[in-house]
Amino acid sequence: MANVKDKLVLIDGNSIINRAFYALPPLTSSNGLHTNAVLGFTTMLLKVLEEEKPSHVLVAFDAGKVTFRHEGYSEYKGGRQKTPPELSEQFPLLKDLLQAFSISQFELGGYEADDIIGTMAKQAEEQGKSAIIVSGDKDMLQLTTEQVSVWITRKGVSEVERFTPEGIREKYGLTPDQIIDLKGLMGDASDNIPGVPGVGEKTALKLLHEFGTVEGVLEHVEEIKGKLRENIEANKDSAKMSKELATIYREVPLDYTVEDVSWKGYDPAVLAGAFRKLEFKALSERLNLGTADEALEQQTAETASRYEVVQVDKEGWDGLYGALDGAEALLVDAAGDNPHQSEGFGVAIAAGSTCYVVSYASLLGPEATQLREWMESGDAPKISYDLHRVDLVLARSGIQLRGHSFDVQLAGYLLDPTEPDPSLHGLLQRYKLDPIPSDEAAYGKGAKFRVPAADELAKHLAAKADAVRRLREPLAEQLEKLGMHKLYYELEQPLSVVLAGMEKQGIEVRPETLQELGAEFQRRLEETTDAIYALAGFEFNIGSTRQLGEVLFERLRLPVVKKTKTGYSTDAEVLEKLESHHDIVKLILHYRQLSKLQSTYIEGLLKEIRPETGKIHTFYRQTIAATGRLSSQYPNLQNIPIRLEEGRQIRKAFVPSEPGWTIVAADYSQIELRVLAHISGDDGLKEAFLKEMDIHTKTAMDVFGVSADRVDANMRRQAKAVNFGIVYGISDWGLSQNLNITRGEAADFIEQYFVAFPGVRRYMTDIVEQARKDGYVTTLLERRRYLPEIRHSNFNLRSFAERTAMNTPIQGTAADIIKLAMMRMSEELSSRGMRSRMLLQVHDELVFEVPEDELETMKALVPETMKNALKLDVPLLAEVSVGSNWYEAK
Repeated sequence: MANVKDKLVLIDGNSIINRAFYALPPLTSSNGLHTNAVLGFTTMLLKVLEEEKPSHVLVAFDAGKVTFRHEGYSEYKGGRQKTPPELSEQFPLLKDLLQAFSISQFELGGYEADDIIGTMAKQAEEQGKSAIIVSGDKDMLQLTTEQVSVWITRKGVSEVERFTPEGIREKYGLTPDQIIDLKGLMGDASDNIPGVPGVGEKTALKLLHEFGTVEGVLEHVEEIKGKLRENIEANKDSAKMSKELATIYREVPLDYTVEDVSWKGYDPAVLAGAFRKLEFKALSERLNLGTADEALEQQTAETASRYEVVQVDKEGWDGLYGALDGAEALLVDAAGDNPHQSEGFGVAIAAGSTCYVVSYASLLGPEATQLREWMESGDAPKISYDLHRVDLVLARSGIQLRGHSFDVQLAGYLLDPTEPDPSLHGLLQRYKLDPIPSDEAAYGKGAKFRVPAADELAKHLAAKADAVRRLREPLAEQLEKLGMHKLYYELEQPLSVVLAGMEKQGIEVRPETLQELGAEFQRRLEETTDAIYALAGFEFNIGSTRQLGEVLFERLRLPVVKKTKTGYSTDAEVLEKLESHHDIVKLILHYRQLSKLQSTYIEGLLKEIRPETGKIHTFYRQTIAATGRLSSQYPNLQNIPIRLEEGRQIRKAFVPSEPGWTIVAADYSQIELRVLAHISGDDGLKEAFLKEMDIHTKTAMDVFGVSADRVDANMRRQAKAVNFGIVYGISDWGLSQNLNITRGEAADFIEQYFVAFPGVRRYMTDIVEQARKDGYVTTLLERRRYLPEIRHSNFNLRSFAERTAMNTPIQGTAADIIKLAMMRMSEELSSRGMRSRMLLQVHDELVFEVPEDELETMKALVPETMKNALKLDVPLLAEVSVGSNWYEAK
């Protein structure tokens, strides 16, 4: 495919795949894959490639839901519906297909695809290249210049409207820059940008034709008449903020340039294979790819020439057993996100110049006895991707994995916990290693996908095992180089084994207790509903934002706190501000809390009790939170609400699995504040903990300048909010919201705190400067978090990075300490031959089930072990409680 020199095509990946999904009728492949959005996207992509023949191509994606814009406006994009699973499952298919096209694709945490595209378009223009932007979002029109044109999709993705600066002038009577002002005035419901209420496109255009910009409109507001003037005057700040939100940021700190997205066309053989798996037969025929299958086989063979693939199901058991002593990588592939329910596809073992592949059915057969023994041998080192998951998948088949040696996923996470793509493919990209030659999208995503043909699966698994082998050395070298050897080998890697043991053990849950609570919650819901109806004067749908807004703000005339483009806001923040205005508000908040407890926790937990064990088996993830905190999934047992008494009641259902045993829970007391005292070295904080004073009373004494006996409940409450807020880098605005005081009062409070605890101010200043110098911060155990935005010119991004720099060493060290405590407790239980079992870790709490004859020992052993997990300048304290269920052990 011939290219015209220096033409860059930039495609808004999220926008186009969304439009394609809703424009095309549902389409699934024979193995159950939804493919309509990928098909629509591909059709549009081929249109651009064939018509424009670009020299450079990039597809940009949004990296996540939170961007720097949320720092200034937390409701940004807040009105969007959750992505349908039929669409979300197509994103990895599209990304794999783009790889088959040899097209670059990028995303970056904290930014949107628009920002990446805006930055790349600016680069291209500065280098004298022309650029074409393809999107469904008219915000992109602001990027139009003489060298940059914008294609806006119409009728789904089948047609496009092409804009130049002249085209924008003809259609809107505006310059490209004024598109931002247009959004500032009229807002954008799809992004939840408020604009000025009552100002639509027609009115906004009229204002801009007369006054030029948002600022011009505000300067001449006296010349505007009637209701429109009132609306503009009342929403000046909203208009300015909306314009800022709509402005595409064009200084994204990219570590690649336009030259890195050059495109020399696709390999017909590779694209033929990708189309075949997606069953895009018509597109394959249109591009004359039908004869490319042989070429694909040839290329796959060449790419995999560094190893031979042996399917042991058919032959080669002797060869496999002879090679086990030299095994360099183990790969176990399974379908489904929850490893406690995953169905295995197969196993691959890389050894020397051969990758041996065994189907999962054969792994469980009599001929594989020696292989299963090797898996269960602690003397045989196992290197894999996500050994924790492998452990759980094999355990379902009665295989107890031992010999955990190196996990490339876990190592990759430690080396950069904010990496947007921690997959095997992403790690290969990060370390500039050859990619996996086969398509991963059809494997391991869920039980609804069929197992592919045996020979395809063998090649795929072999390629992944080979990738694990290739990644081990560079990752291990980096751990050593960055001083994380001890953190990995002495904490994170052995902890994964401890976690797997806890998860396989599970915790007993009584369904009858949950059902009784559910009935009680339902009764209270009905009582609360009747009370709400009585105060409203009629029945309505309490769950409808529109109907609730009409009741509160039109019928009951409560003050309007916030409006969106679709009407009145009734979110929790709004209701909390209205609580003192009318009794109905407190009832509505209670109704929402009860509804969530009923649906999320009662019904949700009942579904998760495994029939064969009567237990819930959660899955602890070590590679999710950038701070190092563990994350609980399937189900999340860390989120059971305990501030509400009704939420705490749910813990009654969690009981010991043996008759006569007891639940023992131990919770670190104010661990993050103790870590702050140690890291900051502040004398006042250290004194409070060394003298075992109540830290919130101590803070209130120092901030308000009073003696302990004069600290009242409100002073202590305010001091507590500041103590915990400081740990998270709280702003004066955030504190004002928490305490319902003015922003000025909050700023004074924070200043008084820093006067009282100067060591904390010094720490926060120093850590930000250190982060700016190094580009990262560390915990006491050398856990590292990179903060590239800390040198950013954008205030919001830089401020977020500064707060993260202050918080990460504290929160991350607290996470390290609880992990150390878990390791020490596991070692103590094992070395003492005790029957007590560690069941759960919930934030700063550890939960055990304990036989009666070990109870007194555990009541002393657990807090002592937790106290000595890490030596600090102030004492760690763990408080122990005991009960017949988790609720009683509070």
